[in-house]
Amino acid sequence: MRGWTRSAVLFHASALACLLVLPEFVSSFYVQLVSKVMVLAIFAMSLDLLVGFTGLISFGHAAFWGLGGYALAMFSPVNEAASIWWSLPEAMAVAAGAALVVGWFSIRTRGIYFIMITLAFAQMIYFLFNDTRRFGGSDGTFVDVRPSLAIGSFASDVLETRIGFYYLALCSLVGAYLFLVMLLRAPFGRVINAIRINEQRTRSLGFPTGHYKLASFVLAGAIAGLAGYLNAAQSGFVSPADLGWHRSGEVLMMVILGGIGTLFGPIVGAFSMVLLEDWLAGVTEHGPLVIGVFVILIVILLPNGIAGLMMRPGSSATVGVGEDG
Repeated sequence: MRGWTRSAVLFHASALACLLVLPEFVSSFYVQLVSKVMVLAIFAMSLDLLVGFTGLISFGHAAFWGLGGYALAMFSPVNEAASIWWSLPEAMAVAAGAALVVGWFSIRTRGIYFIMITLAFAQMIYFLFNDTRRFGGSDGTFVDVRPSLAIGSFASDVLETRIGFYYLALCSLVGAYLFLVMLLRAPFGRVINAIRINEQRTRSLGFPTGHYKLASFVLAGAIAGLAGYLNAAQSGFVSPADLGWHRSGEVLMMVILGGIGTLFGPIVGAFSMVLLEDWLAGVTEHGPLVIGVFVILIVILLPNGIAGLMMRPGSSATVGVGEDG
């Protein structure tokens, strides 16, 4: 892409090539696991748009992830596959609409108050779905059939296979990443970065900072809805747990682990955390304790996250939005 160094292009191309050929060299279990990681990486990137680039620390971001999954469950015909061409935009629209409402109130606060109000809204949405039988209550609800790629009379069940869903998740990850890179290189990205650094000065330059923050919040919600939709399609199930504060905490940990404000960092963080959890599951029953210690060490020793190692002078790759981002 324009503005990327040759090493950055090479790094991104190498990472993409590895993901493209991965299904040929690993078992179906790891195909499914990496599909899950890529979906979580999309979720983590959406939060990084808020935390790393706009300076808005949300602790209720999982609400939009869960709403994307519930939207798929609610819009899917009984025992039939919903077309991805209309069910995905609808799920993202539901998440974006909720983000618009939550963001409209939340951006009027700052600091700890912003964190608490986003958490409060997320908990309200959590209890709405947890206490409503229409949505399955605390037991959650099932997505009986994965979405299809049907167009008119043409129908395809390729997404029913693990390989098919893997490449759907990969295309979604690449698409979301490139969209965010271009967005952050555009004037909009410059403004939200300026808001993060000094909102008062940005406002004095004539920019309506509230509008920019709300737009960033809605975009992040829509992308989180995309990730939630894919998660529900893969697992075939969605529950109030997907809306809970602990889910927001997990994805925030991925962002911190990988590197805040890098875009590529959340992807690295998602892969690191999930693969570490998978490895520890077969080694010890105290996996969460080990992961906690690991995250603490990363925060202390690598303030810029794991991706920060790749952005040091002389590194072989420049990740994220590049030097001018």
